[in-house]
Amino acid sequence: MNDPFLQAAIEEAEQGLAEGGIPIGSVLVHDGRIVGRGHNRRVQRGSTVLHGEMDALENAGRRPAPFYRECTIYTTLSPCPMCSGAILLYGIPRVVIGENRTFMGDEALLESRGVTLTVVQDDRCIALMREFIARNPDLWNEDIGE
Repeated sequence: MNDPFLQAAIEEAEQGLAEGGIPIGSVLVHDGRIVGRGHNRRVQRGSTVLHGEMDALENAGRRPAPFYRECTIYTTLSPCPMCSGAILLYGIPRVVIGENRTFMGDEALLESRGVTLTVVQDDRCIALMREFIARNPDLWNEDIGE
């Protein structure tokens, strides 16, 4: 896998894991450059909403609405309903997903609203989540609500 933007999202996920958090990373890309990076910081910040995609959007700062309609968001894991809602709210037209085998988010909703999805099934993304869930099932289930 040679996509530098997905690689940047993976680096964010690895940083989150190194901080003791959940290894999910995301980057927001506009016009060929990363404008926002983030990773799941629920554990680190004691947050209920700071998923990787939300963190990347937060770190991109305030932007005018048309800006988001020219972006692609990369995420190491299929976006949950909350993150899918943010993608729809801001009109982000493209999502590149590292993997959806571990968790299938609201991809059908995104597609039904015209968002273009590319699912990579990246081996590193899959391994990060499988290893994390095996070691931290309670934390994973807390986030997903099972």
